[in-house]
Amino acid sequence: MRVLVTGATGFVGRAVVAALAKAGHDVVPMARRSGQLSGRVADVRDSDAVRAAVAGVDAVCHLAALTRTRESASAASDYWAVNVGGTFNVVSALLATASPATPKRLVLASTAAVYGTNVPQPVTEDSPTVPANPYGASKLAADHIVAGCTATGAIGAVALRAFNVAGAAHGASDQDNTRIVPRIVAVQAGIAPELTLNGDGMVVRDFVHVADMADAFVLALESCTPGKWRTYNVGSGRGTSLAKLVKIAEEVNGRPVRMKHGPPVDEPAVLLADSSRIRRELGWHPRRSAVETILADAWQALIRSCSG
Repeated sequence: MRVLVTGATGFVGRAVVAALAKAGHDVVPMARRSGQLSGRVADVRDSDAVRAAVAGVDAVCHLAALTRTRESASAASDYWAVNVGGTFNVVSALLATASPATPKRLVLASTAAVYGTNVPQPVTEDSPTVPANPYGASKLAADHIVAGCTATGAIGAVALRAFNVAGAAHGASDQDNTRIVPRIVAVQAGIAPELTLNGDGMVVRDFVHVADMADAFVLALESCTPGKWRTYNVGSGRGTSLAKLVKIAEEVNGRPVRMKHGPPVDEPAVLLADSSRIRRELGWHPRRSAVETILADAWQALIRSCSG
């Protein structure tokens, strides 16, 4: 298939572009700014630019989004404009060229943030969706837009609700040091001064390797069925406390992590994925998602980028 990938120069987007190409698809990368990937430069908020990018493709993997949970509280309008407005533009452009006779496919990058903070663990796709911040709310609204439009029969769509994506793929590390794994390895490399853990660091999170996440996009794309909408959680199902994550990083990468503890914040004590649906229906498995592998890959990619 000829596949447009929005957000193609982002951390997950790069891995998805590589995984799709490896699977034999003709990939058209798209990003708001030019980067190392050749492709289209367009902002998902620009409906005309999106329509031009979607013309001639069979499918879209839509990853372009704003993704910082805490930032969304002070920039809610931006999050709604990009995550909701951008998704609406992508779906509208697909519907303009699709029909039940010539259906198109859409895989949407979603997030565990749609479930909120008071959800029984582990989280299933049938868990209540009560997002606790504008990021989660905007991504849930994007899910609803896509789900509603599949009723036309002109598109088939899948939403992948990611948990904590980390690691590195094809030498590309996560550059967002607001996330814990990039911050840990940046401290180990001397790029960042220290890591601050909220409270005692005993909150438990589910980490999934970015390459496993990219594999999920390929499987989801190939499983899209016209007129149908499906959601899948994508996580390892294994919980690791943030304090333990730091210790493992020190053991695996052989460097200390300078750390301090800040005040606790209002956040779930545990957040784990039940990914049995995607395993059962699509045959997906988190083959690289041991935290030791995630941390080692993130470290090696960062060191290579610094030396290059």
